[in-house]
Amino acid sequence: MGRRKKAPKSVHRENIVSAASVLFMEKGIAAASMDDIAKAAGYSKATLYVYFENKEEIVGILVLNSMKKLYDYISSALAQHQSTETRYSLICDSLIQYQKEFPFYFKMVLDKINVDFQSQDHLPEERETYQIGEEINEKIKDFLLSGMEKGDLRRDLEIMPTIFSFWGMLSGIIQLAVNKEEYIKKSMGLSKGQFLEYGFSLIYHSIATKEKGL
Repeated sequence: MGRRKKAPKSVHRENIVSAASVLFMEKGIAAASMDDIAKAAGYSKATLYVYFENKEEIVGILVLNSMKKLYDYISSALAQHQSTETRYSLICDSLIQYQKEFPFYFKMVLDKINVDFQSQDHLPEERETYQIGEEINEKIKDFLLSGMEKGDLRRDLEIMPTIFSFWGMLSGIIQLAVNKEEYIKKSMGLSKGQFLEYGFSLIYHSIATKEKGL
């Protein structure tokens, strides 16, 4: 432990968060204790409390990290092309890739986040998580407005309800395809990819102008 103390505090925190992330994926957040996290990270429980007050603080950091990763994926997707239809497809592809690489983060992003920061009863990470989420929403808003201006998307769309519906439908269908992959193959004769392609097309049709829909 002496050698560990020579490393910057950030290194120890990163080691613990990384170990906790793996542990949460294996056991779930509720079932994992601070003792479990300490063992997984190779620290004593007492040392763990030097860097984190409780498990909730570790979870908060993981949620923040997941939101940052999602922001990177969406930003990259929207920067690659100008066509509304192609940009939509790239958003879908980026979410599929995100879920594949970070399934635990994908689920965490869909969980409830704190939006009340008037009181002192919140983690610093929660405010940053909220802010990044708002930045992601702004990017999707720009995508929608751009599509509407080009005549690719319906002009009667209400932006914020559309954004939330957008996230709910896309994330929901991706998680459904992951959870029900065997059922989809057996009952529909479709691969996960084919099912997602069909579902994404339906979602696009719901917001696209009739003459420019897929």
